[in-house]
Amino acid sequence: MSRKLYYFIIHKPFKILSQFRDDPPNFGLGSVFKLQKDIYPVGRLDLDSEGLLILTNDKKLNDLLLNPKREHWRTYWLEVDGVPTKDTLDKISNGLTIRSKGELHNTKPAKIRLLKEGLKSREPDINRKKHPSTSWLEISLTEGKNRQVRKMTAAVDHPTLRLVRVGIEDLNLMPLKSGEISQISKKVLWKKLKLS
Repeated sequence: MSRKLYYFIIHKPFKILSQFRDDPPNFGLGSVFKLQKDIYPVGRLDLDSEGLLILTNDKKLNDLLLNPKREHWRTYWLEVDGVPTKDTLDKISNGLTIRSKGELHNTKPAKIRLLKEGLKSREPDINRKKHPSTSWLEISLTEGKNRQVRKMTAAVDHPTLRLVRVGIEDLNLMPLKSGEISQISKKVLWKKLKLS
């Protein structure tokens, strides 16, 4: 008898690990979401990152979504220090060199734009005295090296202060608020993720 498959999308809060067990002093997803024991996250977001995360017990989805040969657009909103110029955004868009696992890596071209407004402040907010001038960017890319977006903005002297994943292909975080969860059908999920 085949087991029932479940699919959820969540808005992972700031300072929550992308795993169900706690790792003191940090708390995992289990401290926020109470689900069946065989549910796990597909991919991850850093402790300091927020936003869209998929939870499931369907192991097939892991390979379909995370295999580097299958390129899926992931979209992030990020608040950065300062206001990048068009030339700076072009550098990110065209690809630049970052360090990944001790080696130099040339990032693939990305889509990036300056946003007129960003998200509401979170608790705790970023240090506004230390960072009085900030701006919000939207960046979409098809690769996901460890802390890649943060390394890319740091490479052009606009460190990321806040990072929120808002989409994977056509799957959107909105209108979920931090700590909220929504169950989704496999049919709808596959369509939004453009999986076959």
